[in-house]
Amino acid sequence: MAKQVKLKAEPRMDVGRSAARKLRARGLIPAIIYGGNNKPQALQVAAREINAMMSHASGENVLVELEIAGEQSSRTALVQEVQHSPVGGDIRHVDFHAISMDQMIQAEVPLEPTGTPVGVKTFGGLLEQSLRVLAIECLPADLPDRITVDVSQLNIGDSIHVRDIQFPPGVTPKVQPDLTAFSVVAPIVEEEPVVAEAEAAAAGPEVITEKKEEGEGAAPAPAPKEKAPKEKEQKK
Repeated sequence: MAKQVKLKAEPRMDVGRSAARKLRARGLIPAIIYGGNNKPQALQVAAREINAMMSHASGENVLVELEIAGEQSSRTALVQEVQHSPVGGDIRHVDFHAISMDQMIQAEVPLEPTGTPVGVKTFGGLLEQSLRVLAIECLPADLPDRITVDVSQLNIGDSIHVRDIQFPPGVTPKVQPDLTAFSVVAPIVEEEPVVAEAEAAAAGPEVITEKKEEGEGAAPAPAPKEKAPKEKEQKK
Protein backbone atom coordinates (compact mmCIF):
# COMPACT_ATOMS: atom_id res chain seq x y z
CA MET A 1 0.00 0.00 0.00
CA ALA A 2 1.08 3.58 -0.54
CA LYS A 3 2.83 5.04 2.47
CA GLN A 4 1.72 8.30 3.99
CA VAL A 5 4.55 10.77 4.61
CA LYS A 6 4.66 14.12 6.35
CA LEU A 7 5.69 17.22 4.45
CA LYS A 8 5.94 20.82 5.61
CA ALA A 9 4.68 23.60 3.36
CA GLU A 10 4.14 27.34 3.48
CA PRO A 11 1.56 29.53 1.74
CA ARG A 12 2.90 31.21 -1.40
CA MET A 13 1.84 34.77 -2.09
CA ASP A 14 3.66 35.53 -5.34
CA VAL A 15 2.77 33.52 -8.41
CA GLY A 16 3.97 33.52 -12.00
CA ARG A 17 7.12 32.44 -13.81
CA SER A 18 9.31 35.17 -12.39
CA ALA A 19 8.25 34.40 -8.81
CA ALA A 20 8.71 30.65 -9.37
CA ARG A 21 12.20 31.25 -10.74
CA LYS A 22 13.15 33.23 -7.63
CA LEU A 23 11.75 30.48 -5.40
CA ARG A 24 13.86 27.79 -7.07
CA ALA A 25 16.94 29.98 -6.67
CA ARG A 26 16.25 29.94 -2.90
CA GLY A 27 15.93 26.16 -2.80
CA LEU A 28 12.13 26.12 -2.76
CA ILE A 29 9.68 24.41 -5.11
CA PRO A 30 6.34 26.03 -6.06
CA ALA A 31 3.31 23.84 -5.45
CA ILE A 32 -0.48 23.98 -5.34
CA ILE A 33 -3.16 22.06 -3.49
CA TYR A 34 -6.71 21.78 -4.78
CA GLY A 35 -9.75 19.63 -4.24
CA GLY A 36 -11.92 19.08 -1.20
CA ASN A 37 -13.96 21.91 0.26
CA ASN A 38 -11.20 24.52 0.07
CA LYS A 39 -10.19 26.74 -2.81
CA PRO A 40 -6.91 26.00 -4.63
CA GLN A 41 -4.01 27.32 -2.58
CA ALA A 42 -0.50 28.16 -3.79
CA LEU A 43 2.25 26.63 -1.65
CA GLN A 44 6.01 26.36 -1.48
CA VAL A 45 8.00 23.40 -0.17
CA ALA A 46 11.69 22.86 0.44
CA ALA A 47 13.38 21.29 -2.58
CA ARG A 48 15.48 18.91 -0.46
CA GLU A 49 12.37 17.58 1.32
CA ILE A 50 10.29 17.01 -1.82
CA ASN A 51 13.28 15.40 -3.57
CA ALA A 52 13.87 13.08 -0.63
CA MET A 53 10.19 12.16 -0.50
CA MET A 54 9.96 11.32 -4.20
CA SER A 55 13.27 9.45 -4.27
CA HIS A 56 12.10 7.10 -1.50
CA ALA A 57 8.64 6.59 -2.99
CA SER A 58 8.18 3.04 -4.31
CA GLY A 59 5.53 4.15 -6.80
CA GLU A 60 4.06 7.20 -8.45
CA ASN A 61 1.20 7.55 -5.95
CA VAL A 62 2.29 9.20 -2.72
CA LEU A 63 -0.04 10.05 0.16
CA VAL A 64 1.10 13.21 1.90
CA GLU A 65 0.17 14.69 5.26
CA LEU A 66 0.72 18.37 4.53
CA GLU A 67 1.56 20.54 7.51
CA ILE A 68 0.84 24.02 6.16
CA ALA A 69 2.25 26.88 8.21
CA GLY A 70 -0.50 28.90 9.91
CA GLU A 71 -3.08 26.09 9.83
CA GLN A 72 -4.03 24.24 13.01
CA SER A 73 -4.50 20.83 11.42
CA SER A 74 -2.70 18.98 8.65
CA ARG A 75 -4.31 18.17 5.30
CA THR A 76 -4.17 14.78 3.61
CA ALA A 77 -3.33 14.97 -0.08
CA LEU A 78 -2.26 12.80 -2.98
CA VAL A 79 0.64 13.81 -5.21
CA GLN A 80 -1.25 14.37 -8.45
CA GLU A 81 1.49 15.59 -10.76
CA VAL A 82 5.20 16.33 -10.58
CA GLN A 83 6.72 18.54 -13.27
CA HIS A 84 10.38 17.95 -14.06
CA SER A 85 12.92 20.07 -15.87
CA PRO A 86 13.60 18.74 -19.40
CA VAL A 87 17.31 19.24 -18.73
CA GLY A 88 18.57 17.47 -15.62
CA GLY A 89 15.18 16.22 -14.44
CA ASP A 90 14.95 18.54 -11.43
CA ILE A 91 11.51 18.95 -9.86
CA ARG A 92 9.99 22.27 -10.90
CA HIS A 93 6.39 22.11 -9.63
CA VAL A 94 4.15 19.78 -7.62
CA ASP A 95 0.36 19.44 -7.67
CA PHE A 96 -1.36 18.07 -4.56
CA HIS A 97 -4.94 16.80 -4.58
CA ALA A 98 -6.66 17.16 -1.21
CA ILE A 99 -8.54 14.01 -0.21
CA SER A 100 -10.46 12.54 2.70
CA MET A 101 -9.42 9.20 4.17
CA ASP A 102 -13.02 7.99 4.26
CA GLN A 103 -13.86 8.85 0.65
CA MET A 104 -13.10 6.78 -2.46
CA ILE A 105 -10.41 8.09 -4.80
CA GLN A 106 -9.41 7.20 -8.34
CA ALA A 107 -5.80 6.83 -9.38
CA GLU A 108 -3.55 5.17 -11.94
CA VAL A 109 -1.08 2.60 -10.68
CA PRO A 110 1.75 0.84 -12.55
CA LEU A 111 1.15 -2.73 -13.76
CA GLU A 112 4.19 -5.00 -13.57
CA PRO A 113 4.76 -8.67 -14.56
CA THR A 114 6.59 -11.15 -12.34
CA GLY A 115 8.21 -14.41 -13.40
CA THR A 116 9.27 -15.70 -16.81
CA PRO A 117 6.53 -17.19 -19.01
CA VAL A 118 7.00 -20.87 -19.92
CA GLY A 119 6.34 -19.91 -23.54
CA VAL A 120 9.32 -17.55 -23.42
CA LYS A 121 11.67 -19.77 -21.42
CA THR A 122 10.94 -23.04 -23.24
CA PHE A 123 9.73 -22.10 -26.71
CA GLY A 124 11.39 -18.76 -27.35
CA GLY A 125 8.17 -16.74 -27.42
CA LEU A 126 7.85 -13.04 -26.68
CA LEU A 127 6.00 -11.45 -23.76
CA GLU A 128 3.88 -8.49 -24.83
CA GLN A 129 2.51 -6.01 -22.26
CA SER A 130 -0.49 -4.10 -23.57
CA LEU A 131 -1.26 -2.15 -20.37
CA ARG A 132 1.41 -0.27 -18.44
CA VAL A 133 -0.90 1.41 -15.91
CA LEU A 134 -4.35 0.62 -14.55
CA ALA A 135 -7.04 3.05 -13.45
CA ILE A 136 -8.43 1.93 -10.09
CA GLU A 137 -10.77 3.10 -7.33
CA CYS A 138 -10.24 2.59 -3.62
CA LEU A 139 -9.99 4.30 -0.26
CA PRO A 140 -6.74 6.23 0.30
CA ALA A 141 -5.57 3.69 2.88
CA ASP A 142 -5.94 0.88 0.31
CA LEU A 143 -4.06 2.64 -2.48
CA PRO A 144 -1.36 0.25 -3.81
CA ASP A 145 2.07 1.36 -5.02
CA ARG A 146 1.76 -0.99 -7.99
CA ILE A 147 -0.11 -4.09 -9.11
CA THR A 148 1.96 -7.18 -9.91
CA VAL A 149 0.81 -10.08 -12.07
CA ASP A 150 2.40 -13.55 -12.21
CA VAL A 151 2.94 -14.39 -15.88
CA SER A 152 5.07 -17.52 -15.40
CA GLN A 153 2.31 -19.92 -16.53
CA LEU A 154 1.70 -18.23 -19.86
CA ASN A 155 2.44 -20.36 -22.91
CA ILE A 156 2.53 -19.24 -26.53
CA GLY A 157 -0.93 -17.97 -27.46
CA ASP A 158 -2.02 -17.42 -23.83
CA SER A 159 -3.19 -14.06 -22.49
CA ILE A 160 -4.08 -12.41 -19.18
CA HIS A 161 -7.00 -9.98 -19.24
CA VAL A 162 -8.01 -7.40 -16.64
CA ARG A 163 -10.73 -9.77 -15.40
CA ASP A 164 -8.03 -12.38 -14.64
CA ILE A 165 -5.98 -10.07 -12.38
CA GLN A 166 -6.29 -10.54 -8.64
CA PHE A 167 -6.56 -7.05 -7.17
CA PRO A 168 -5.76 -6.20 -3.53
CA PRO A 169 -8.73 -6.04 -1.12
CA GLY A 170 -10.69 -2.82 -1.51
CA VAL A 171 -9.28 -2.06 -4.98
CA THR A 172 -11.61 -2.03 -8.00
CA PRO A 173 -10.43 -1.64 -11.62
CA LYS A 174 -11.99 1.19 -13.60
CA VAL A 175 -11.23 -0.18 -17.08
CA GLN A 176 -12.99 -2.72 -19.29
CA PRO A 177 -12.50 -6.25 -17.93
CA ASP A 178 -11.87 -7.78 -21.37
CA LEU A 179 -8.80 -5.63 -22.06
CA THR A 180 -5.63 -7.69 -22.60
CA ALA A 181 -2.85 -6.93 -20.13
CA PHE A 182 -0.22 -9.55 -21.05
CA SER A 183 0.18 -12.10 -23.81
CA VAL A 184 2.85 -14.44 -25.17
CA VAL A 185 3.28 -14.60 -28.93
CA ALA A 186 5.29 -16.94 -31.11
CA PRO A 187 8.81 -15.88 -32.11
CA ILE A 188 9.18 -14.15 -35.45
CA VAL A 189 10.95 -16.38 -37.95
CA GLU A 190 12.39 -14.64 -40.96
CA GLU A 191 11.98 -16.59 -44.19
CA GLU A 192 15.01 -16.95 -46.46
CA PRO A 193 14.53 -14.97 -49.65
CA VAL A 194 14.13 -16.91 -52.90
CA VAL A 195 17.22 -16.43 -55.00
CA ALA A 196 15.52 -15.62 -58.24
CA GLU A 197 18.64 -14.11 -59.72
CA ALA A 198 20.56 -17.37 -59.36
CA GLU A 199 17.81 -19.28 -61.09
CA ALA A 200 17.76 -16.75 -63.90
CA ALA A 201 21.53 -16.98 -64.27
CA ALA A 202 21.34 -20.79 -64.49
CA ALA A 203 18.74 -20.57 -67.25
CA GLY A 204 21.00 -18.31 -69.30
CA PRO A 205 20.53 -14.78 -70.53
CA GLU A 206 17.27 -13.94 -72.14
CA VAL A 207 17.55 -12.70 -75.70
CA ILE A 208 14.90 -10.24 -76.69
CA THR A 209 14.36 -9.42 -80.31
CA GLU A 210 11.89 -6.95 -81.62
CA LYS A 211 10.81 -6.37 -85.15
CA LYS A 212 11.24 -2.82 -86.15
CA GLU A 213 8.24 -1.28 -87.67
CA GLU A 214 8.43 -0.47 -91.30
CA GLY A 215 9.83 2.96 -91.95
CA GLU A 216 11.13 3.41 -88.38
CA GLY A 217 14.86 3.17 -87.87
CA ALA A 218 15.34 0.65 -90.70
CA ALA A 219 17.95 1.29 -93.36
CA PRO A 220 16.46 1.64 -96.83
CA ALA A 221 16.81 -1.44 -99.01
CA PRO A 222 19.34 -1.02 -101.87
CA ALA A 223 17.80 -0.32 -105.26
CA PRO A 224 17.97 -3.28 -107.64
CA LYS A 225 20.77 -3.06 -110.15
CA GLU A 226 19.74 -2.54 -113.76
CA LYS A 227 20.77 -5.33 -116.04
CA ALA A 228 23.20 -4.30 -118.71
CA PRO A 229 21.69 -4.47 -122.22
CA LYS A 230 22.70 -7.59 -124.10
CA GLU A 231 24.83 -7.00 -127.13
CA LYS A 232 23.28 -7.92 -130.36
CA GLU A 233 24.57 -11.18 -131.58
CA GLN A 234 26.88 -10.74 -134.52
CA LYS A 235 25.65 -12.21 -137.65
CA LYS A 236 27.68 -15.09 -138.78
